[in-house]
Amino acid sequence: MDKFTTLTSTIVPLPIENVDTDQIIPARFLKATDKNGFGDNLFADWRYNKDGSPISSFVLNNSTYSGSILVAGKNFGSGSSREHAAWAIASYGFKVVVSSFFADIFKNNAMNNFVLPVVVSEAFLAEIFDSVNADAKMTLTIDLENQKITNNATGKSENFAINSYKKECFLQGFDDIDYLLSKKSAIEEYETKCALT
Repeated sequence: MDKFTTLTSTIVPLPIENVDTDQIIPARFLKATDKNGFGDNLFADWRYNKDGSPISSFVLNNSTYSGSILVAGKNFGSGSSREHAAWAIASYGFKVVVSSFFADIFKNNAMNNFVLPVVVSEAFLAEIFDSVNADAKMTLTIDLENQKITNNATGKSENFAINSYKKECFLQGFDDIDYLLSKKSAIEEYETKCALT
């Protein structure tokens, strides 16, 4: 995986609260066991008519908005624990999701799929939505090393929390297996010491 250090991007705003995993990726798409192609069905019931034609009013079908950061309303990723929701978000090309609250299971699934969930205050979230309504080309900067998100339209920043292990994985571009392999020498050294005692 690519290392994640700092990202500056325009955003896709989704100011809807309580978006659950069935809305992120409807259940009928869960038969697949391969991650490829899930982005095509991200928010499928909001994004497409029954005949498959795009719904022009939905944000993913609006060329005004683009970028690798999805900014969502409070309580994003609630509902079932399906990892496919994180697959769909990553497959679409989002590297970061910003919200004022994430369901815990979704948050963990997102990080396991190299999508960074950034929790901000409700006031900061509201300011982001105000900024993008004023200028669709506004950007956010995510500085993972310093755990800081900046609204470049206003210059205001907030710090965000992240598990130290997951932070290291993002910074190094490691999944869980890569992380273990990076510790191979230390593990072998420890095993050797234990065998001698």
